[in-house]
Amino acid sequence: MGRLGIPVLLCTLVSLAAGCASTPPSHFYTLSATAAPSTAASSSLVIVIGPVSVPAVVDRPEIVVSSGSNELKLDEFNRWASPLQDNLSRVIAENLVAILGTRRVTLFPQMPSTAAQYRVAIEVHGFESAIGTSTTLDAVWTVRRTTDGSAETGRTSVRASVLNNSYDAIAAAHSLAVARLSLDIADAVRALDRAAP
Repeated sequence: MGRLGIPVLLCTLVSLAAGCASTPPSHFYTLSATAAPSTAASSSLVIVIGPVSVPAVVDRPEIVVSSGSNELKLDEFNRWASPLQDNLSRVIAENLVAILGTRRVTLFPQMPSTAAQYRVAIEVHGFESAIGTSTTLDAVWTVRRTTDGSAETGRTSVRASVLNNSYDAIAAAHSLAVARLSLDIADAVRALDRAAP
């Protein structure tokens, strides 16, 4: 390598290092269980959550936000800490533990549906986020009693306000919406349980 090549190589390496040093850090977010614990007596209900499906447009690590009426933005540095389907399943399970007073809520396929009294399947049709504005959750769900196949099906649509311009506020708003979804599912479980032969 000639005399001129070494300074050029050093300048290139310094430029690359400077570019890497200026990359903003990634932030990871998760939904959280927000349902209030039940004041009723504990129960022995056995419930399995899953499958849970989400629209392909949000089935990715990056948080997808609306930036216009027909435009979406994927933020490379603001991501979900786990796949959205897993995140939703976990939080719904935690909410149902609190609402129904049972510790026997688990996720499919960790427990086969035949081992549960009730199986909850959820198809999320809409999971929209707008920074500083609102989030929207629209889901169709089915609660099925495994012993005889009796089922309750419903739809939960929730719009929650985003309190500030942060991604943390988006995650918090979605968590409140998931709590509403969990309450609707818990009501269906209770109705089926009361009607059990």
